[in-house]
Order: sequence, then structure tokens, then C-alpha cells
Amino acid sequence: MNTGTEARSPAIIRFSRFVLRHKLAVTLSWLVLFLAGGAASGQLSGHLSHDFSFPNAAGDRANHAILTAYGTGAGTYPLVPVVVLPSGTTADDPAVKQAFNAVAVTMRMRVVSYPSTGDHRFVGADGRTVFGLVFTPPARGASAPDYGGQITRAMSSVLPAGATVRVTGISELSTVDDTGSGSSVLTETLIGGLGALIVLAFVFGSLLALVPLLVAAVSILTTFLIVLGLTQVSDVSFIVQFLVALIGLGVAIDYSLLLVTRWREERTHGYSGDEAVHRAMASAGRAVLFSGVTVAIGLIALVVLPVPFMRSVGYGGMLVPLVSVLVTLTLLPVLLATVGHRVDWPRVRREESASRAWRAWAGGVVRARWLAAAGALLILGGLAVAGSDIKLGDAQSEALARSARPAAAAGLADLTRAGIPSGVLTPIEVLIPAGTQPPSTLDGLPGTYAAVAPSDPAWHQAATRLLVVLPGDEASSDAGKATITRVRDVLHGVPGAQVGGLGVLEEDAEQVLYGPFPLLLALIGLITFVLLTRAFRSVLLALKAVVLNLLSLAASYGVLVLVWQNGHGSQAIWGVPATGAITFWVPLMGFAFLYGLSMDYEVFILARTREEYDRTGDTRTAIVEGLGRTGRLVTSAALILFLAFVSLATAPDTDIKILATGLGAGILLDATVVRSLLVPATVSLFGRWNWWLPGWAARLLRVPAVPVDTASVSIADPASRTAVG
Repeated sequence: MNTGTEARSPAIIRFSRFVLRHKLAVTLSWLVLFLAGGAASGQLSGHLSHDFSFPNAAGDRANHAILTAYGTGAGTYPLVPVVVLPSGTTADDPAVKQAFNAVAVTMRMRVVSYPSTGDHRFVGADGRTVFGLVFTPPARGASAPDYGGQITRAMSSVLPAGATVRVTGISELSTVDDTGSGSSVLTETLIGGLGALIVLAFVFGSLLALVPLLVAAVSILTTFLIVLGLTQVSDVSFIVQFLVALIGLGVAIDYSLLLVTRWREERTHGYSGDEAVHRAMASAGRAVLFSGVTVAIGLIALVVLPVPFMRSVGYGGMLVPLVSVLVTLTLLPVLLATVGHRVDWPRVRREESASRAWRAWAGGVVRARWLAAAGALLILGGLAVAGSDIKLGDAQSEALARSARPAAAAGLADLTRAGIPSGVLTPIEVLIPAGTQPPSTLDGLPGTYAAVAPSDPAWHQAATRLLVVLPGDEASSDAGKATITRVRDVLHGVPGAQVGGLGVLEEDAEQVLYGPFPLLLALIGLITFVLLTRAFRSVLLALKAVVLNLLSLAASYGVLVLVWQNGHGSQAIWGVPATGAITFWVPLMGFAFLYGLSMDYEVFILARTREEYDRTGDTRTAIVEGLGRTGRLVTSAALILFLAFVSLATAPDTDIKILATGLGAGILLDATVVRSLLVPATVSLFGRWNWWLPGWAARLLRVPAVPVDTASVSIADPASRTAVG
């Protein structure tokens, strides 16, 4: 059975011929965009937003009201100066009051402390450890001023000899102790690019290894140019620049790898010049197109959310595969048709036939399909069960302290040594109308360490007043979230009262982000199923692809839980102990990118398997030849993406490390356990049902129908078995 690849892809063949008829125009267009993108990349960071607001959340509205009236605190956790006085000195020493006043007056910050409240709960059990909370203005750019250093210098100048002051707090603890400024987008991209070049050199064994890197460079810089344009009409999160650079590097190389490999294969079959390009485009180009659309669909989960920074990440993320597809299907064919044969030198590797190692692997999986399927499901199922225990929230201060600046870590140690709970680092801010008395039960609520109402003028603005509730447990912990709920319940009956603070906002954000998630998941799954049904001309293959993709995603969450939440690896690799929770936005962003990225490999393998089945009419041959032709390709592509995520993990921020871990683990699991074991095993088990497409669905999708009674019989039937060379 051989329907002919060209006959099934007339549109992309026409497109391929159009591109090659206009080689000069295509080349010049991308050259202009490449140069303009290079110029844009230098300006982009200054136009990106650091806003993390959630407009529909009650906590966000409270924070906005606090910032409007007071200009400090609310959306950020305060800095916490911890003073340890010398022996024989007490917290009532005038120098202590002078030190905290120096911060409040000279730095114009909102400060609450023992001198401003007279509350002894700001003093440790030793009587010599005194702490306060300093509420700073929100950060306006990529790097906030060094308020911690300013506070330390202001207080040290007036404290008695022998006293120490160390500034801690969640933001200070979140800053990794390093001597530089952390890895930049350029540095991380160069690291990922170097790793990709090594893999490509192994795959091609010729100078062709440079071509996918060129395609990636054009894709990344063009996307930067478009993102810069988006910043003129909408806020775009600074996170986008990392995703465009690193995911763009991996995706563009993946797509180029597929097309170039197929082009080399066509050349070994006797085709040359434009004809080899057209034939590669008819098969591999079609797979690239479907892959890019699938990746973009996964990011709908971010685009439709009513959260500006997540929506901008969704827009930026969708641009990555779409631009990569466009460059791969236009510039790359021109390069292959004009200089491809010259740079395919010294050509250590050839593409005459499928990889013998991968064909042998595929044959082994087919023979032991039940064992292979059971083993793969055991691995993925075990990790998915671990992932079901995921807890959303910030990393605990104890975990952050292990990799934080020494002064911040020492300040936390001083605080806890004095018997003061770490929950004071994550205060709840309460805004009430001036003249309103807060409920007497607020101070003394279960889970609270203290509730204070400073009398300083800085805490009374615009006919309002601010209160501070200090929880005993950190806001992102289960106990801390319960405390936030109790505070809100107590203040529910107070007219005009609003509860804010970063911990409150994060609790609301979880509801905003994950409330509509089941509906989004169903919508994305349905759209993907329809697209893949058309691509594979099979109901079962499309359904299997969606189900296995979700299982792979659940397994990647399990890796996050084991490595970061429980600490089985984070300490050994990054020197960071168990975080106790996963930052609330990481699982959603991981889903948005992994859903499409991992589906790439499904499309690569099954598109070739479908092609081989159309050629031979035999399921076993289709599996063995399909995986034999794509196994090395998928493994190499996954390794390149994995190296890009390794580069991302060098960022100093712990949350970015966690995200990179989830993405890297998801890609590796998908390319190995899922695509190399579970996919060929399940296709083998399904037999003839793999190729079934009812007539009504075929008419709706405008593809040929494949009735089950005329499809090939199951490979379990001995009559269907044919020798595979």
C-alpha cells in the first residue's frame, strides 16, 4: 500500500515550490529580520514588565489600595533587620530606637518594631535580639535597589559597639549567594547553543550541524523583534525573554533537525536539488507544521487566563514555535537547495537506511510489548502518584537560607535562635478606614504570633490606617494559609476592611490560576485530539497521544515533588534543601510548555510510522521502520532541549531552577519512557485499530476514511506478521 507522500501533501508541496521560486526574496527578508532582531534584543529588557498583579483577586485589590495610599509594602514581603545587642544591653537602649528611626526617617520607609509599638514580641527570648519590619517600595525594574545594604549601614552607624545588624527576609533569602550578577539570557543561550552544537555534530557528522543553529538564531532574534513590538501595546513579562531564547533554541533546532535529516535521506535515495527539498517538505515539513501548531495550542492555557503576566508569557510562548516553524519551512529549504550539498561534508554519517540499533530496539519492544508497556506505566504511574502530593507555595525560608547571601541566612538564624517564628517574614497587611477599631480577637487568633497597629503617621494615610498581623507559620505553608483564612473571617464584618500582603495575593492567585484549569485542560485536549486525528488519520492514535502526554506531564510533576518539595536531589545538585512546596505558577507554566513540546516527539514518531504503514500495509513493519528512522532524531532533539533547560537552571533564582527541572525532566521522560517504550508497545498492542477512522470523521476532517474491516489485521494474528529486513 503506497499512497505517496506528495499526493497527501499537495498544499505544502505548492508552498515549497513557491519558496524555492523566490529564494532571493526569502533570504533577504530573513536577513533583514535577523539584523533588526539583533538590534531589538539589546533594547528589549528595558521594555519588559515586572508586574505580577492578579486584577480579579481580592488580595490584589487590597494591595493596590495600600500601594496607592502608602507607596510601600503590599505586593512584596518586607525586609527584616535583626539586631543582636551586646551582653549587658537591652532592647530599651535609646540607640535601638535611634537605629530604627534612622531607617524610617532617612530612607522614608514604613517601619514597625519594638521602639515604635512597645510590643515585646518584637524582642527575642534572650532580651537582646530585636527585629523590625521595613516595608519597601515595589521594584520598578530588573534589579531593585540594595535596600538591605542601606538599612545595614544606617542602623550600624548608631548602634552600640559590639551590636550586629543583619537584614533578612524572603526577598533577601531568595537571592543566591554568588559573586556575580547571575547568568544572563545571552550566557544561558550560549551554554545551550554549545551543547546543541555538540549533539548536532554527532547526529550529522558534517558541517550541516551549523545549519540548525543558524535557523535557531534567526528564529530567536525575529521573535525578540516581535516581542519588542508587543511591548508597545501591552505589558510583557521579563520571563518571556528567557523562554524565547532557550525554548526557541530547542524548538527551532528540533524542527530543523527533522527536516534536514529527511532531506539527507531523500538525497541518499537518488533525489537531488529542489526535488529532494520538496519530498522532505512533503513529509517532515508537514510534521513540523503540526508540531508547531500543537505547541502553540498548549499555551492557550496561559493566554486565556485573566492574569496579565501569565497572558504575556502565553503570547510570547506561542510566538516561539510559530516563528520557528515559519523559519524552518521557508529559510531552511532555501539553504538546503542552495548550499546544503556543499556543507554536508565530510558526511561521516549517512541516511541510507533506518538505524540498525533503533530497529533492533523497536523489534524487541514489539516482541515484549506487554512487558514494555507495563514497565513504562509503572515508572510513569509511580511518578504521577508522587506528583499528586504536590503542594503549591513559596519555598520555605529554611530552604532558601542554604543558598542565600551569608548576611540574610545569618539574620534568619539569629531570629529563630531567639525563639521568634519564621512566619514573621510573611506578614499580613490589613487596611481599615481611619477611626475604625479592629476586632479585639485579631490579636490572639490561632496561628498568629502578633497583631499590631502602629501609631506612627506613616501608618495613617488618606483616611485609612494599616495594621500588621504576624503569622507564626510562613504564609505559603498549610498552617500559614489557614491563618490567612482566619484573619479574613474575623475582618469580614468590618466595613471597608481589606486584607493584603504578598502571601494573601499568592493564595488568591492559586484560585485564579487553577480554578478554570479543568475546563482549559478539556478544551486543549479536545483541540489537540482533532488536529492529531487529522494528522495521523486515526482516532485511536490521536486519543493515545493526548492521554500519554497528560501522563507524562503528571510524571514530571512527580519529579518536582521528589527533587524539590521533598529534597531528594536539590541539595546534591544545587545545594538547596527541600523547599516543602512548589511555587504556585510553576506547574501551570510547566504544563503550558511541556504539553506541546513533548507532543512534538509523538508527531515525529507517529507521522513516520503512519507513512511506513501507508507504504507497506503492515503494522509491525511500520513500528520498526518508524522508530528506526526517528529514534535517534527524537533522542537527539530531546537532548538538545534538555541542555537548554540545564542552561536555564543556572539562573540564580530558585523558582527558575524549579521550572527548569520540571521542563527538563518532562522532556527526558517523554523521549525515553514514553516515546521509546510506551508508544511502540501500545501501537503494537492496538494492532489494526491503530488505523481506524470512521467515514463521518473522515468527511468532517476532509481526509480519506480507513474502515476497520479493511485495515490491516492485528499483529497478534500470525497471518499478519511479515519479515522485517
